[in-house]
Amino acid sequence: MPIETRAPGARPGARLAVVEVTRRRPHAPEYHAYVQTLNERVVAEARRAGWSAERLAADDLGVDALLAATRDADAVVVVGGEDLAPHHYGAPAGYPGEGRHLEVADAAQLAVVRRAVRLGTPLLGICRGHQVINVALGGTLVQHLDDEAGLHRGTGSVEQLMTDHEVDLVADTRLREALVRSSALVRSAHHQAVGLLGEGLRVAAWSRDGEVEAVEHVTAPVTGVQWHPEDRGAEAWQLPLLLGQLAARGASARRAA
Repeated sequence: MPIETRAPGARPGARLAVVEVTRRRPHAPEYHAYVQTLNERVVAEARRAGWSAERLAADDLGVDALLAATRDADAVVVVGGEDLAPHHYGAPAGYPGEGRHLEVADAAQLAVVRRAVRLGTPLLGICRGHQVINVALGGTLVQHLDDEAGLHRGTGSVEQLMTDHEVDLVADTRLREALVRSSALVRSAHHQAVGLLGEGLRVAAWSRDGEVEAVEHVTAPVTGVQWHPEDRGAEAWQLPLLLGQLAARGASARRAA
């Protein structure tokens, strides 16, 4: 039975930058339309929690413009999308399930994550965003997962491939404290996963087949989840609590300052 809890709200006027990959995918209209529903839900839920939320497209802006646009953000969410180009984590191209890479978006999102860690800006990564956190800090990715357990799928319609499965939250992590439970039923559709951890990161959740499902920085207020709390089929408590963690970490940083 879900544990009833109330997510912390954002302070009045707090600005949330929701950083997506691109606002244009003419080559993949069905995929793009579904990604839009996910990103729109992040913005809508954030606004309900009191954030002034804005969507920013990394591939459209590039490194300098995205850094400028997020400079004054109180918190950042890096959402899902295409695979990162493999040279960012020292791996070859040509892996199973490899799709189109957006190099400008990669560079811009990696830069935003690195600055958030350096400055202590609260940041949440979702799916690709979770992987961006790891790669930004020198970690690697598992390039393609098999589907023997039915948890990882990489081809076909994203909506049809969304899979419900359990994750175990690691004790004594901020994520477990924020979600107020030791395990959760989550929804995901991905064919890659975090491999070697980036510098300063620790695992915050595992899937039942042993893949990393969440990470968090040991000192900076940066968390990544492989699953999609913003999917319309996800349990409704997940996204508010994750956004609430951003608000709480931002409040802690202001008190410390």
